[in-house]
Amino acid sequence: MGATVSAKNKKRELHLRTLSFRLKPLPPFQLSLTVWSLRRRPQNIVDRWDGQIYRRVLVLKGRPLEVAVTQTGSSKTPVLQIEVTGQRLPVNTQSVVKGTLERVLGLRTDLSKFYDLAARDRQLGPLVEKFRGLKPPRYPSLFECLVNAIACHQITLALGLTLLNRLVEAYGPSFQTKDGVFHAFPRPEDLADLKPETFRALGFSRQKASFILGLSSAIAEKHLDLERISTLGDEEVLERLQEIRGVGRWTAEYAMLRGLGRFHVFPGDDVGGQRNLRI
Repeated sequence: MGATVSAKNKKRELHLRTLSFRLKPLPPFQLSLTVWSLRRRPQNIVDRWDGQIYRRVLVLKGRPLEVAVTQTGSSKTPVLQIEVTGQRLPVNTQSVVKGTLERVLGLRTDLSKFYDLAARDRQLGPLVEKFRGLKPPRYPSLFECLVNAIACHQITLALGLTLLNRLVEAYGPSFQTKDGVFHAFPRPEDLADLKPETFRALGFSRQKASFILGLSSAIAEKHLDLERISTLGDEEVLERLQEIRGVGRWTAEYAMLRGLGRFHVFPGDDVGGQRNLRI
């Protein structure tokens, strides 16, 4: 039976196609530091890191594909080698993957003014220098950001990521590689028809299950357009996001920061964030 499975996997691998291209981030850039910040904890199975290569499964036109990112050159002259692997790669694969990586890894974010500011501060300067090349990461979509925020709200980050990992493994589109099966983050349509009891079986509280299911259903049924919300001004975005059941001010501001890349916004009542900043 093992030989049969192996033969099937090899046959499947033969049909995989690979697209390679390079990206040049705005320097300074350090992939290892940025992915460390993106992942938050080593247990994150969506954003994978083996010490050299960052990998993530994305879904393009309904088909999962795997993106692998490696850095060459120093943080001052960074070059990223991108490899995209999938059974079918649409003609716009490179442009879509490029745009996603620019958001997720902050490749075009200019931190020069922040570096200039930090250099004049005796305490902040050495700390910033230690992490030079770290770019502020984002989620690929506002939906993924909101689900993360809801899942991790008012519990430990480790527990929140455990819940998210279970959700990803159970309902995220899968991609087979020679190293195993990996999953993309679930899309709204992957979750919209589930029952609350399904989320509860994964360990989500009744409230969190209801909030995530409601969000997914609203998007899948086209009652909620997150893309349109993302084009609005700060105050309008804050107001519209808080109209979503389960999204309070903290979650909305977190989504503006980590989902929309509005780095001038910080969750004002983030007690953990304030404590860590004081430390």
